[in-house]
Amino acid sequence: MYNKRIELEEGDYYFNDKGYKVFTEKFHLRRGYCCKSGCKHCPYGYDKKTDNFK
Repeated sequence: MYNKRIELEEGDYYFNDKGYKVFTEKFHLRRGYCCKSGCKHCPYGYDKKTDNFK
């Protein structure tokens, strides 16, 4: 399950004002698991500061 390559589709990401690729909630749900990186649009409720799920 982990490290499975997901082909990117339209709407999976956008570039922020600093030029970084930001993955959307849509992408995270298609991937199917939380990577615990503290992603901005994490649909799994992970909080990197507390290392817990909300």
